[in-house]
Order: sequence, then C-alpha cells, then structure tokens
Amino acid sequence: MAMALYFLAANVLSYLWARSSRSIGGLIVHRTNPILKNLPAEPGSAGWYKSVSGGFAFALLILTVYLGVSLIDINLYTLFDKQGLQGAQRIFSALMNPNLSIIDVVLAAMVETIFIALMATALAIPIAFLLSFFMARNLMKYSRTAVGVYTFLRFLANFARSVEPLIWAIIFSVWVGIGPFAGMLALMIHSIAALTKLYSEQIENIDRGPIEAIEATGANRIQVVWYAVVPQIVLPYLSFTIYRWDINIRMATIIGLVGGGGIGTLLMQYQGIAKWNEVGTIVITIAAVVWVMDYLSARIREAIY
Repeated sequence: MAMALYFLAANVLSYLWARSSRSIGGLIVHRTNPILKNLPAEPGSAGWYKSVSGGFAFALLILTVYLGVSLIDINLYTLFDKQGLQGAQRIFSALMNPNLSIIDVVLAAMVETIFIALMATALAIPIAFLLSFFMARNLMKYSRTAVGVYTFLRFLANFARSVEPLIWAIIFSVWVGIGPFAGMLALMIHSIAALTKLYSEQIENIDRGPIEAIEATGANRIQVVWYAVVPQIVLPYLSFTIYRWDINIRMATIIGLVGGGGIGTLLMQYQGIAKWNEVGTIVITIAAVVWVMDYLSARIREAIY
C-alpha cells in the first residue's frame, strides 16, 4: 500500500516537476536555457521552496531517499564496526600474501577456464551466424512464414539471453553433471543468444544499395545474402566475436562457483575452508589473465578496424 501511494505521488509530482517556472525542474530549465535565462524574472519567482510544486518535489526527494535507505537496509554502524573492520583487514592481508606453492594447480585450472570460454565461443559462432540471417527484420519481411520464423527465433533468443549464464550453469550441472562441460554449455547457450542479437542488428543496419543491385540481376535470396549482405558484415562480426570471447573468459570464472568447472570451482573450494592466502593466489591470477585478455582483445579489434 505504501509503495502504491509512493508511485502515485511520484507520478503526480513528476507532472508538477517542470510545469511551473517556480518548481525545481522549471528553475533548472530557466537557468540553463540560453534564451530563458536572459529573460527578466517573473514577479514572485524568488525561490522554488516558496512554491507548492517545489515543496512537493522536495518532499518526494526526501521520501525517495528514506525508502532507499529502508529497503536496502543501509547501516553505517556495521560498515565501520571495529570487529568487522578487523575481520576485513585479516582477509585483505591474506589476499595480498598469496600462497605460491599452489600456483601449478591454479594455472592448470586457469587454462581449463580459458578453454571453456574458447570452446563455448567457437561452437556458438556458426550457430549464431546462421540464425542471425533469420533474425534480421530487413531480410525476413517478405512473407508471413518468414515473419513467423523471425518472431519465433527472436522470442527464443530473448529468453535465452534473459537467463544469466549462472542459471544456465546450474541447469547444466544437474543435466550433465558438475564440471567444465556444464560450464561450456552454459556459456555457449548465452553466447548464441547474445551473438545472434548483435549479428542480426548489424545486418539490419547494412546499406541497401548492394542488395538492390544484386536483386536487379535476378539473383535468388541465398545469392543476395552471400554477395550483398555477407561482405558488409564480416568485420563487425569478427569484432563482436572477439568481444564475446573476452566476456566469456570473465564469465567462465563466475560459473565455476556453481559447478561449471575451471578456476571458479577451485576458488569456491578454498573460500569454503577459509584459505585466504590460496584465495589471494587465485584472485591475482584471474586479474592478471583478464587484464592480458582484455589488452589482446582491444588490440585485435583495433587491428580489424
């Protein structure tokens, strides 16, 4: 009930926000617009706090902050509590003193993580490449059947993309068992959904000129796509694919926390028994690898363009 009243008040006050020149919104507009700010002040426009809408807007601001603090349960006392700070200090000290005796195990798990991301991306590319042509509106508007296929595939891709890789990893951990295979499948499903969206939107933004030129020669739909569409999308496709691999490297670490294999599983094991020096070794290794992969990804994308 309180939330309903809050949203009702927010809608009413948002209307009043800039309706009056004496409201906060009105004052912002009048003081920033180059024409309005040079006009003479209206009689009685001394301050927003003297207007009804200004008072309501200020009350709405206070109410918003109050609700935010209440819902999130912000407690600065626990943040700066002495016992809590001592615990955080112990953890940070351990993280900054990594146990290098396990570095061989960590590197082996990191290699597994990189290959989880690599295989997921590699298997997703051909599937996403083919589906993207059926999910481009400008290529699928010529018949009702094509529109139906387009709508159905869009729905499936949106659903798959809306489910986070973490959830897919839990599903596949139950389906095929805990391990890197489950993690690879989770990343592959999400990569297909994400890449088809990026690929298809790139197709929708291509130049119509080459398509009309190829159509004028009497070419069929496959020839039009191959000779007019594909040459325009190759470079953006490469850029999107490399970027997706970069994302998968980072996500492969996260899905390992729920049984997706790789270094995430190792991290979860050491964190569970409070071995913070070992956790520090893993965290530093992850940070180093992600930094290197991000640098290489950026350099490759620059080379492409």
